[in-house]
Amino acid sequence: MTQVYDHGGGVRALRVPIPDNPLGHTLVYVVDTDRGPVLVDTGWDDPDSWDTLVAGLDACGTSAGQIHGVVVTHHHPDHHGLSGRVREASGAWIAMHEADGAIVRRTRETRPERWFTYMSAKLEAAGAPEEHVAPLRSGGRRRHPGFSPALPDRAIVPGELLDLPGRRLRAIWTPGHTPGHVCLHLEEDHPAQLPGHGRLFSGDHLLPEITPHIGLYEDPDDATITDPLGDYLDSLERVGRLAPAEVLPAHQHAFTDAGARVRELLAHHEDRLTGLLTLLAEPLTPWQLAERMEWNRPWSQIPYGSRTIAVSEAEAHLRRLVKLGRAEAVTGGEPVTYVAV
Repeated sequence: MTQVYDHGGGVRALRVPIPDNPLGHTLVYVVDTDRGPVLVDTGWDDPDSWDTLVAGLDACGTSAGQIHGVVVTHHHPDHHGLSGRVREASGAWIAMHEADGAIVRRTRETRPERWFTYMSAKLEAAGAPEEHVAPLRSGGRRRHPGFSPALPDRAIVPGELLDLPGRRLRAIWTPGHTPGHVCLHLEEDHPAQLPGHGRLFSGDHLLPEITPHIGLYEDPDDATITDPLGDYLDSLERVGRLAPAEVLPAHQHAFTDAGARVRELLAHHEDRLTGLLTLLAEPLTPWQLAERMEWNRPWSQIPYGSRTIAVSEAEAHLRRLVKLGRAEAVTGGEPVTYVAV
């Protein structure tokens, strides 16, 4: 059954399913404008997800063919996946921050084999065992989805209002979960007059009960050392200062008191960094650190793809510790190990 929730003030949410994913669904928001409805995210590119989105739009009194535009909080397939189908149905524009737009272009232009070769090298450098790296070299790589995401045709400019006639929706750049993640601040009175400053479409940046993945998104041809966790923590503080009356996230449910949630997440990451220093009393590779970190299940029960994501998150935390001068790489060995200082 299609689930539609009316948040008032011309904003509704549709629960679009994510196949075979514990998150269950993406909350796609339908925002009324003077030129027709605009979507904030679109959901996963899957037939059932598309049917759910279409049925939800019908329940809202509109249709996929009437969508004026799509605002993408970030490039992940559970947010951007159906954007192309929406544009095919309606001619809608697709807007995305340039940093994530660059990832979309790079993904489309790079042969899958190039990506798997790069990922194999990254995992080997992180200390992954051969049994984890070997599948990336096999023919099974050709079954990997997600290599043709829709190209955006508009750039979201941080700090500026989006071109939504009759609405005031301002882009807030919140890198960390992805380099070009944006939150969207609806600078209008809350329809229920809740205290605070408007409403915030928070994507995956600020969720009520879970912590978003912070990993690495790098150009194979760019040697820049990024600090995505540092970017995320800075972005959290920026969002907290907005003090929205209500947060409309892309997963779970709407909530109030963004400031309290920001403080919880900042404390969580500080506790996690401190805990990692205890683990780094002995030199560890990123893979070894990931094996010892606390996840939502024991390492032995974490599936293959999630282990790759976990190692990326472990490396993001290591980079933060190194930048803070709390850990350092041990020279002279391969793969590289890290130790607390």
